[in-house]
Amino acid sequence: MLNPVPHQDDRRTIGFLISDVARLMRASFDRRVREIGLTRAQWQVLVRLGRRPGITQSELAELLEVERATAGRMVDRLERKLWVERRADAADRRVNRLYLTAAAEAVQARVASLGGDLVDEALVPLAEAERLALAGLLERVKGQLQTMAPTPEAAP
Repeated sequence: MLNPVPHQDDRRTIGFLISDVARLMRASFDRRVREIGLTRAQWQVLVRLGRRPGITQSELAELLEVERATAGRMVDRLERKLWVERRADAADRRVNRLYLTAAAEAVQARVASLGGDLVDEALVPLAEAERLALAGLLERVKGQLQTMAPTPEAAP
């Protein structure tokens, strides 16, 4: 007789749950922003620049976890839409800083609103205390993972 599949413990299922929740939220968010004409790459750039105006293309690539050339193509497309502008760095003219235009700020505000609505809808089954507890627990896990990440100088 074959042994039944052993019951998975929380150490394994928590990782899958976190991954699945993140995947489902991204897919739902993608559908919502597609209705206003944005791709995932576009909304990710708008959100990052909305949170960190003046970052460099290299910093943007790092935040998006893409190659610098890929980030450059994303910025080029958004620049053609008049949503992003490159400005020369005051201290180093070889470096360009990235900023949202006024038109993109309006789009980014709409994206932020859609994101807030999605989170609110996803968390409907949770009481306020449970939402706060979940956020606190995830912050602690995130903090732990950040301490485990290699520092740039330790990376090969």
